[in-house]
Amino acid sequence: MKVCLLNDSFPPAIDGVVNVVMNYADHLGRDHGAEVTVGTPEYPGALYDQYPYRVIPYPSLDTTALMSGYRAGLPLSGKSVEELAAVRPDILHSHCPVASTVLGRLLREQTEAPLVFTYHTKFDIDIHRAVKIPPVAEETIRAMVSNIEACDEVWVVSQGAGENLKSLGYQGAYRVMNNGVDFARGRVDQGTVEKATAGYDLPAGVPVLLFVGRMMTYKGLPLILDALKLLMDGGQDFRMVFIGKGPDKEKMEQKARSLGLSDKCIFVGPIYDRDQLRAWNTRADLFLFPSTFDTNGLVVREAAACGLGCVLVKGSCAAEGITDGHNGFLIDESPEAMAALLRRVCTDLPMLHTVGQHAMDEIYLSWQSAVDEAYDRYGAILDLKKGGKLPPKRKVPTDYLVTLASRSMEERARRRRIRQELFNDFKETAQGMMDNIQEAERSAEQHWNRVSETLQRDMEALRSTEDPKAKIWEEMERGLEALKKR
Repeated sequence: MKVCLLNDSFPPAIDGVVNVVMNYADHLGRDHGAEVTVGTPEYPGALYDQYPYRVIPYPSLDTTALMSGYRAGLPLSGKSVEELAAVRPDILHSHCPVASTVLGRLLREQTEAPLVFTYHTKFDIDIHRAVKIPPVAEETIRAMVSNIEACDEVWVVSQGAGENLKSLGYQGAYRVMNNGVDFARGRVDQGTVEKATAGYDLPAGVPVLLFVGRMMTYKGLPLILDALKLLMDGGQDFRMVFIGKGPDKEKMEQKARSLGLSDKCIFVGPIYDRDQLRAWNTRADLFLFPSTFDTNGLVVREAAACGLGCVLVKGSCAAEGITDGHNGFLIDESPEAMAALLRRVCTDLPMLHTVGQHAMDEIYLSWQSAVDEAYDRYGAILDLKKGGKLPPKRKVPTDYLVTLASRSMEERARRRRIRQELFNDFKETAQGMMDNIQEAERSAEQHWNRVSETLQRDMEALRSTEDPKAKIWEEMERGLEALKKR
C-alpha cells in the first residue's frame, strides 16, 4: 500500500502532531511494509533525506513570528503537487486542516486516492489567538471546517474532539481513532533516572509534580501555579517540574516568582530525548494536566506508560477513560479544586504509585497498536472504493476552485513536459550536427595529412636529384604551410 501523509509541520518543528505523523510513517513502513511519503512545508536547512521514508517539502512562507514558530505552506506549487502525485498513492491522510488538506484535495483530483483527515487540535483557539479581528477569525474557522468536510473520511482522536468539531459547524460523520505513544511500557531503571535528573533540587520523600508540553496559558498553567501557591501556603512541601517551551514560558516563570514559588518550581525547558522524558515521568509522583484545550493529551498516555497518574479536568478530552481515584484524578477547573486534591494525595505517595500502575495497565496504548488499527481502516476504505461503496464526499463551495487549480496545474505540467521533450529533441539534433561536423573535420584533417605526406615525399625526392623543379616545390610548400596556419 502506498500512503501519503500530509502535515503542516515536520522536524525541525516539533509538536504533538509531528510526533503522530512520524510514528505513523515509521510503523506503516516497518510493521506493514507500506511505501510512505510525507508532504510538508519546507523549513530552511531541514534535512529531509535522513528518514527511512520519502519526505517531499513544498514552498512555504516565514510566519514563525505570527504562528509561534510555524511556517505557512503554499500548497498551490505545481511542481510539488506533480512530484507527490507521481508517487501514485493509494491513500491520502492529512493531519492539519490548512495547507495539508488543500494539498490533499489537489492530489485527490489527480490520483483519485481517498482522502482521510484526522482532527488533532482545537484549531479555533489558535486562530482566535493569532487573528485579533473576530469576524476574520470566524470566517477562517468556517473555511477550515469546509476544508475538513470535503474529505472522504474524518477521524478524531477522542469523542470530545468530535464534539468540539461539531460545535464549530462540522456536519459530517467522524470516527474515533486513538493515538498511541512511543514510550515502552514500564518504568525506567534507577540509574537512568538519577542521570537525567542530576543537579536538580529533588529531595527524597518530597512529592515531585510534573507538567510536560508546550508552555501555553491555555494548557492550564496559570491554574497550576495558583493551586501550588495555595498548597505552599498550607504548609505542604513539593517540587513542581515544567518541561517544554512556548510563547508563554517567560510569563509563567514570572508568575511563579511573583507567587513566591521560585524555590519549588523548576523550569527545565524542552527535552527532545525520549529516554530522558521517560526518566522524568518515572521520577515524578503525579502529572498535572488541567488542560481543556487538548483533544487527546498524548502526554497523559506517556505518563501512564511509566506508571504515572494524572490530574485532569472533569469532562475534558484528556480525561476520557479515567476513573477518579483509580487510574487518575478528576477535578473541577479551578485552583482551589486542584489544591484540595494535592493536599489530600501528596501525603500518601504509595497510593499515587498504585494509581499510576492502574494507568499503565488500563489507558496505555502503543503506537504499534494504534497504527495497526489505522492500517486496517485504510484497507477497508480502499475496499469500499473498489466496490463503489465509498460514501460520496460532501459538496463544499471550494470544490470548483480546487478542481480548477488542479486542472491548471496538470496543464502547466503538460506544457512543461512538452517543452522538456522539445528541448531534448533539439539537444539530440544539435548534438548530432556537432558530431557530424566533428567527424567531417577529422576526415578533412586526415585527408590533408595524407596530401602533406605525399608532397613531402616528393620534395625529398626532388632535392635528392637536384632537379630545378625543387625550387618550385619549395614555394608550394611554403604556400601549404601558410594555408595550414589559416
